[in-house]
Amino acid sequence: QVQLVESGGGLVQAGGSLRLSCAASGGTFSNYVMGWFRQAPGKEREFVVGISRSGSTTRYTDSVKGRFTISRDNAKNTVYLQMNSLKPEDTAIYYCAGSTGLIIFSRPHEYNYWGQGTQVTVSS
Repeated sequence: QVQLVESGGGLVQAGGSLRLSCAASGGTFSNYVMGWFRQAPGKEREFVVGISRSGSTTRYTDSVKGRFTISRDNAKNTVYLQMNSLKPEDTAIYYCAGSTGLIIFSRPHEYNYWGQGTQVTVSS
């Protein structure tokens, strides 16, 4: 059973940056496609970005392209999300997720493992 633990959330002003981390344990990290999702109050959980098992392929939702960067370190069992030029609309709980699939899925039900989430709040 894979456990995922996010960290790095917080309060930041618009235009600022945050770096989220997600540490995995209990499985072979390099066997999982990893994704970041977010959920704002009253909204559905939405896909933000995903990364392939090797890290060679990424997939971003349009609203974060050019501002967010996903990366992974399979030796450290960790996936990162660098968030720059943050906007108030980026405010949400951010979740790390792992999938046993072979491609980067964008729908939550295609991910098998989830972290507890970390709050990101961007003030205007």
